Amino acid sequence: MSWLGKLIGGAVGLVMGGRLGGLLGAALGHQLDRGFKGGEPLDFGARAAVQTAFFTTTFAVMGHLAKVDGRVTEAEIELARAVMNRLDLSEELRQSAIRLFSDGKRGNFPLADTLNRFHQDCRRNFSLLRMFIEIQLEAALIDGPLHPAEERVLTQICDRLKFSRFEFQAIRAAQEAQMRMTGRWRQQSSQPNRPVSKAPALEDAYAALGLKPSASNEDVKRTYRKLMSRHHPDKLVAAGMPDSMVRLANEKTQQIRKAYEHVRRARNL
Repeated sequence: MSWLGKLIGGAVGLVMGGRLGGLLGAALGHQLDRGFKGGEPLDFGARAAVQTAFFTTTFAVMGHLAKVDGRVTEAEIELARAVMNRLDLSEELRQSAIRLFSDGKRGNFPLADTLNRFHQDCRRNFSLLRMFIEIQLEAALIDGPLHPAEERVLTQICDRLKFSRFEFQAIRAAQEAQMRMTGRWRQQSSQPNRPVSKAPALEDAYAALGLKPSASNEDVKRTYRKLMSRHHPDKLVAAGMPDSMVRLANEKTQQIRKAYEHVRRARNL
C-alpha cells in the first residue's frame, strides 16, 4: 500500500486544521496515492496543502454561515451536499467535510483565525480566494436574499481575504445574476412579483458579466475575455489549483459564456 500521500496530507492537515484537518489531509493524501502510477513524482506537498486549506475552510465557514442567521435551512444543507457532489469527493473525504460543516455551526467557531490562516496559505492564488467567496455567497443566497447577519459575515470574510467592499458588491451582483439565470436562487422578497421565465433576463446577463446595458460592444468583448481568462482551467491548473476547483471553474465559465451569448445575440455581435 502506498503511504507517501497519506503522510504528506496528514502532516499538512494537522498543521492546517488540528485533528480534523489531519483526518481530511490524510483522506486527500489517499486520493493522491491513488493517482500515483510510479512515474515522475508529483509535487505532493504543495498540492495537499492547497487542497487541505480549501476543503477545511470552505466547509467549516459554510457551516458557520448557515447558522449565523439563527437557523440552518434544508436548502443550505442541500447546497453543502451539492458542493460535495460537484467536487467528486470520496466517501472518506465526504464524511470529513460533513464534520467540518458541523464544526463551523458551533458558537465558538474561530472565524477570524480560520480566515487569516486560509489567506496566508492561499495568498498568492487570487482565483482560489475569489472562488471561495463565490461559494460562500451561493451558500448564503440559496434560500433567498441575504440576511443582515449573513451579509456581516460575508463582508468580514472579504475583509480578512483582502477583498474590498467594492469588490464584494461586484462579486455579489454577478453571483446573484448567475444564480437567477440558472434558477438556483429563490427570490423571496427582493422581486416577489417577477414572472418566472425559461429564458434568462437580459438584465441578468449583463449583471452576470459585471456590466451595465450602456457598456460599449468593445467593453462587452473585453470583459468576457477577462472573465474567461480568470477562470480558464489550464491557467488555474498551472497556478496549482486542485482538480476539484477546476470543476467549479468549468461551471463558472459555462455561466459566463451563457451570459455573454445572451448579450451577444441581443446586440447582433
